[in-house]
Amino acid sequence: MPSSAPPATENRRTRGLLAGPGESGWQLLRAAGEAVLAGVLVLLVHTGESAFDARLKDGAVALGLVGIALVLVRRRFPVVSVLGLAVLMGVMPAVALLTAVAVYTAARQLETSRQRAGLLLGAAAVTVATCAAFAPVLEMGSKSFGLALSAVLATTTVVIPGLVGTVAGQQDRLLRALRERTAAAEEARRLADSESRMRERSRIAAEMHDLVGHRLSLVSLHAGGLEMALSKEAPGLQDEAAAVGRAARDAMQELREVLGVLGLLGRDTGTDALTDATGTRADIEALAEESRGGGIPVDLVWEGPDLDARPARVRRAVHRVVRESLTNVHRYAAGAQVTVAVRHADERVEVRVRNGVPPVPPTATTGLGTGRGLIGLRERVALLGGGLEAHRTPGGGFAVAADIPADPGPGAETAGTAPYDSSPATVDGPGSGLSALQRRLAGAVTGLLGLVGVGVMMLFGVVLVDHAHHGPENRTAQKPRVGMTREQVKRVVAPDDLGARAAAAGREPPRPASATDCLYPYPRGTPKGGRLEIVRYCFRADILIAIDRFTVPMVTEKATEPPRGRKTHD
Repeated sequence: MPSSAPPATENRRTRGLLAGPGESGWQLLRAAGEAVLAGVLVLLVHTGESAFDARLKDGAVALGLVGIALVLVRRRFPVVSVLGLAVLMGVMPAVALLTAVAVYTAARQLETSRQRAGLLLGAAAVTVATCAAFAPVLEMGSKSFGLALSAVLATTTVVIPGLVGTVAGQQDRLLRALRERTAAAEEARRLADSESRMRERSRIAAEMHDLVGHRLSLVSLHAGGLEMALSKEAPGLQDEAAAVGRAARDAMQELREVLGVLGLLGRDTGTDALTDATGTRADIEALAEESRGGGIPVDLVWEGPDLDARPARVRRAVHRVVRESLTNVHRYAAGAQVTVAVRHADERVEVRVRNGVPPVPPTATTGLGTGRGLIGLRERVALLGGGLEAHRTPGGGFAVAADIPADPGPGAETAGTAPYDSSPATVDGPGSGLSALQRRLAGAVTGLLGLVGVGVMMLFGVVLVDHAHHGPENRTAQKPRVGMTREQVKRVVAPDDLGARAAAAGREPPRPASATDCLYPYPRGTPKGGRLEIVRYCFRADILIAIDRFTVPMVTEKATEPPRGRKTHD
């Protein structure tokens, strides 16, 4: 439909290239910080693995920039970012930590387990395939070395961060669901409280109909009698009496129409109809006697004069507080000892209903109330300008205390009442901004520590693979020859050994005149006749110019004895 097109276009425009789900804009400041941090990570890993990335020469800078760009768009395009960095990592291991960051973000962002598993398996497979294919091309080693190196990289930068991101994403979704459920429960509670208050007000309005309607009926009755009496003695006043009767009947009809529109007349306003005795001492004693007949031991204490001279709304409130409290005892604490105390002073009426622990604990279905009755009582008392408290006692019982003005003024109906708050329910309380900042700082520190751990594991695994690759049992079939570069020689011979240098000192043949330095690998052969063969590789400007083989004794010999053994130059 035409009306739905503009919002969709607006949503597409507001979500930027660097923003994640639910975010808007380009987030340039955050992207700039991440770009600087990504560059630092690439340089650090490149320093630790320079033997691999040095073969790319100028291409390493371009690939590093591509890796930084991919990690910046990981929130908007998680799959593309992860797979692209996995390919780069197989060629340039310096972007390994960037791959770990992208994998963690993608695994945390994707909601279905099928998507997460497919992405992790695909990224690991791409890393293995790329590294195994490019290892011989970049002269890092054979395909077997590429497979070993890719296995380390895939495990440390794809599998482990992916599992951690999955756990973090599940925790985020669980917390979000709990917040939504809490907000829904809070909104339902507020709606229930509002409904209880409205019901109590409706009940009060219906009681007003009973009171006012009764008085209007009396006025109409007396006006009719007056009209009949004046018809003989004073016919001139008969019309006035008839007008009073019509006004009373019209007022009664209008009252019924208004309350009927609100749907109040069909509701139950109480177990007993409102009378002049409601809320008096006799009425409260009748409620207590009714509870005693139901098996509830009730003690009634009345202090002060009766309430028959007080307004009907005050008496009705006292009646409702006592009746509702006794009803709750019947429902949730059957058999418990109850004390009802009414204290009538000059200006206040205090009602206290307190029950002890029931002899038989209530069942789970009847032991938990909704609290709506107490909300209605609190609303009724508040409309009179009083207050009501309901709470558990230290001994395990329950107490209800109401403080009602004995003669509420005309404006007491609006005192102490608060309008219903229609704003959305929120879960975060005061100080939520500070808590959010603390969570962000904690997340940043945790992320940095996680990157350090991943980097240490990755470098440790790479070192082990590299040493195993250059060990004497894993040498390539290629033999060193004159004209090879220093890096090529290092890949096919053992590392330089200080012990071999010390053993050759004073016993090696003269170096070539143009040689700048020499390499003394760890001896691979076994001693024969008490002598050990050492191979020396001499370089000029990082180019191999001579390969010398000679033997040295395994024990200390006299300095005057000339060194024996064959000395050759290849």
